[in-house]
Amino acid sequence: METQEAINYQRIAEAITYLKDNFKAQPNLDEVAEKVHISPFHFQRMFTDWAGISPKKFLQYLSIDYAKNLLKQNRATLADTAFETGLSGTSRLHDLFMNIEGMTPAEYKNGGQSLSINYSFAETPFGQILIASTHKGICYMAFADDMTAGFELLAAQFPNANYNQMVDTIQQNALYIFTQDWQKLNQVKLHLKGTPFQLKVWEALLRIPMGGLTDYGSLAQSIQAPNASRAVGSAVGSNPVAFLIPCHRVIRSTGDFGQYHWGAVRKTAMIGWEAAHSSH
Repeated sequence: METQEAINYQRIAEAITYLKDNFKAQPNLDEVAEKVHISPFHFQRMFTDWAGISPKKFLQYLSIDYAKNLLKQNRATLADTAFETGLSGTSRLHDLFMNIEGMTPAEYKNGGQSLSINYSFAETPFGQILIASTHKGICYMAFADDMTAGFELLAAQFPNANYNQMVDTIQQNALYIFTQDWQKLNQVKLHLKGTPFQLKVWEALLRIPMGGLTDYGSLAQSIQAPNASRAVGSAVGSNPVAFLIPCHRVIRSTGDFGQYHWGAVRKTAMIGWEAAHSSH
């Protein structure tokens, strides 16, 4: 049975889709509320409770001008200070992670044989998520609208691992990111399987502050690989940890939000939600 939060997310996602498809017409509150089949009053209240701002303000956050302004600001920030200062104090997310560890060859030999993985499902503002952890940290996190299909994708990553459906402290700490309880995130660690290049790109993604955006070219420059935009894009797309590693903050240089592994509408919702909360 769906929770009220999940139902609200579906309505918000439907509203966002309509706003994106009809952006140039600047639809009013009544029109959008009609599309999600609730009264304008209740839609306004539900949307404001969910996003922290009104639908009109949310639409402004999603505008191309907003995206371009953030790109302009973050291009300078990433290029000028990322590797000199580590963005200490400027990116709350970056400060949350102690380090990024590559799994040892022994753990990943034969598809994760002898590796013990705990996993569970949780509700987030953007739909149901599957989160998995080892004793070292979060190894996988993905939106899973279908629980069976979601687990099959996890199992395909580590076909010979031992799986336990249970919630552990590592998972709980990571999920605090959706409640804005940043103080409880200081012990979150990631336990990732990836090439050295992928790990480098994922680490750079952690430096993009909440509410900020960058493009593939700027991300490539930030890791001193200015001619590797395509490879950077591939590494971004292979991110195994949704939201915690914020690949949703990478958009096209034109200002268009572009596609997302877990859905373009979900990406748009994330960007707007973060913009709203980071402006408080």
